[in-house]
Amino acid sequence: MTLPVGIRLRNCARTFNHHHTALHPLDLDIHAGETLVLLGPSGCGKTTTLRIISGLERCDTGGEVWFDERNVTPLPIEKRNVGMVFQNYALFPNLNVSENVAYGLRIQRLPETDIRQRVSQMLQMVDLGDFADRPVNALSGGQKQRVSLARALAARPKVLLFDEPLAALDAKLRDKLREDIGSLLLQLGITAVYVTHDQQEAMALGDRIAVMRHGRIEQIGSPREIYHQPATPFVADFVGAVNRLPLPGGECYCRPEDIHLGNIDHSLLSGTVLHSTFLGQSQRVMVAIDAGRQVQVDCPARESWSAGQQVGLHAAQHSLFHIQSDR
Repeated sequence: MTLPVGIRLRNCARTFNHHHTALHPLDLDIHAGETLVLLGPSGCGKTTTLRIISGLERCDTGGEVWFDERNVTPLPIEKRNVGMVFQNYALFPNLNVSENVAYGLRIQRLPETDIRQRVSQMLQMVDLGDFADRPVNALSGGQKQRVSLARALAARPKVLLFDEPLAALDAKLRDKLREDIGSLLLQLGITAVYVTHDQQEAMALGDRIAVMRHGRIEQIGSPREIYHQPATPFVADFVGAVNRLPLPGGECYCRPEDIHLGNIDHSLLSGTVLHSTFLGQSQRVMVAIDAGRQVQVDCPARESWSAGQQVGLHAAQHSLFHIQSDR
């Protein structure tokens, strides 16, 4: 595998039909060898950013994309040496597994011996060594995505780009493939940019996460920073659940798992249990506090809380955080 590259976006913006701004002017530095996750709801600009990095989309006049010290702004995707993994697999249905993986290598006119060796290596890497001659239409969704990943890696790209690759898979398969992709990225040390709207995916895979909203980055940081030190109410609410607590010193935020229920004495707040939802490993308790506000508390499964019960809400000071209003 070639050495990973750093990526720099400078003043990258994208406007469609002269009036719809998909991406406001953006400066972004992606470190060599890291996995950066672009996280946000539909229409926030994350896929547009990914397509600008790949060369599938041009940024507006004045924007630039750099791979290390090379300005790749004018280059199309085939000249940028990037690998892409799409949600819909983008495989050739008339080719079998090995032929799909070999496609890009044949475009490069590599010797047939080298192609066979490389395809074999890639299929072993994604745990599909016994599927080389299988028609792609005979594969499961997870297997198709592994073929797509093997094809993207076969040409030894400098950058690996993922566009919602797990969105079409069922939950159990999604979790397994997410673990496999994470292990593979760690093993390869390649620079990767991963687009998703799923915050658990982002937490599991990202060295850093850029949370996007309305064509801008709201916050960029490690998963722990994004979760425990959100910069805006939008980030706090989009990445996990969050409570707003009206305390004497001003409004604070707190994650549901950081609150525990107990006696009213010496509690931050008191309230009335509305209901509890049993989730197996834990339970989610809704508590009504003053001013008609509800607080969500994640409690151990074996605790017993009844509707109408008066309770105190307790939390360590270090788990409380303040957020400035949304920009």
